[in-house]
Amino acid sequence: MILKIVLIVFLILAICFSFVLIWGAPYLPTLKKQVKAALDLAELEKGNKIIDLGCGDGRLLIAAAQRGFNGVGYELNPLMFLIAKVRTIRYRKQVKIIFGDFWTHQWPKADAVYVFLLPRLMKKLDQKIIKEGCQDSKIISFAFKFPARRPIAENQGVFLYDFNK
Repeated sequence: MILKIVLIVFLILAICFSFVLIWGAPYLPTLKKQVKAALDLAELEKGNKIIDLGCGDGRLLIAAAQRGFNGVGYELNPLMFLIAKVRTIRYRKQVKIIFGDFWTHQWPKADAVYVFLLPRLMKKLDQKIIKEGCQDSKIISFAFKFPARRPIAENQGVFLYDFNK
């Protein structure tokens, strides 16, 4: 009986963490130094909005809220969505977590967009950013570069892009 329960729990976790690979990236938490680097590169002001595409446990949005920024996070993994919702409840006036696929949602207007996505999807993301009218936003990518663009700044493996250049 216990073996069955363990197997079911393992299967549920495997499904939650693996099916998202079709649309994006697996959950890998962004380290504190990269969160700080991303927010520093964004040079946002209090009240500005940042979108986190695949927000995981919400750590970037929490750090943004602590700096006085507003944030919207998209998360497709149901378990990580719940964790992000619980972790950001203290900042519910500043942070909104949306359960769903950022590829199919219309994004709100934002001053910055943050992403930690697999290289195979960066070209598609480039097109989505333009489609959403976010080319005026500061685009921040951790670890992976946009293939047809040159970053204007880099810190701790975090890249800042100006899509208007």
